[in-house]
Amino acid sequence: MSVVEFEVREKVAYVTLNRPEKLNAINHAVLDGMTEAFDEVKHNPDIWGMVITGTGRAFSTGHDLVEMAKKTERRTRTGGATDFYQFLQELYKPTVAAINGLCLAQGGGIALSCDIRIASEEAQFGWPQVKRGISSTSGPTILFQQVPKNIAMEMLFTGEFIPAERALDLRMVNHVVPHDQLMEKAEEVIRKIMANAPLSVRAIKETGVRGLDMNMEQRVRLASLISAQVGRSADTKEGLQAFAEKRDPVWTGK
Repeated sequence: MSVVEFEVREKVAYVTLNRPEKLNAINHAVLDGMTEAFDEVKHNPDIWGMVITGTGRAFSTGHDLVEMAKKTERRTRTGGATDFYQFLQELYKPTVAAINGLCLAQGGGIALSCDIRIASEEAQFGWPQVKRGISSTSGPTILFQQVPKNIAMEMLFTGEFIPAERALDLRMVNHVVPHDQLMEKAEEVIRKIMANAPLSVRAIKETGVRGLDMNMEQRVRLASLISAQVGRSADTKEGLQAFAEKRDPVWTGK
């Protein structure tokens, strides 16, 4: 049984962390499985989006502390789980995290690096590293950017968890749903995205991400250049023609 399950259905990749007996803690095998899955999503032109979730009671509780205690740290092709944060944010395809339970430490970093986050009402979020005498990467770099500073400080300093509804209040997640409706909601959201032109979706994400550190003039120039590239695509022609003919467009991603 694979610790990271991977399936593609109708141009969507479904990545499932499958180590429930360890609360989907991230060990070397999980790192390698995620690396392979994410590489496939990035490079396969027939994959237009991704949903990531976990099995059992956890999305992921982060780094496997037992493995860490044994000091068997090694680098994978991505360099480690922390490299997934930037990889996901710069993966110019839409990503949805379906957060099914405990979402802690590096698990939280992976979830917050996805574009859209849907949480089960049973989900909990936290960065408990201070309780184990270790520091955090995703907490002070990603959580810090997504919630008010004082809230992030309290979460990181105390290591306490917050429930899904509190995460919704803090805009850490887009939706909170009953546990048995989690994947149904994730499917609903990703299929709404898949109904749109994939090149347009990717262009919007790329423009937004690359423009974060630019001034307004630079952002507009970047957006104009990327928009012009998309405008020369077959999908743009198809979209305009379908509008004129009052029919649904058929996207090819070209």
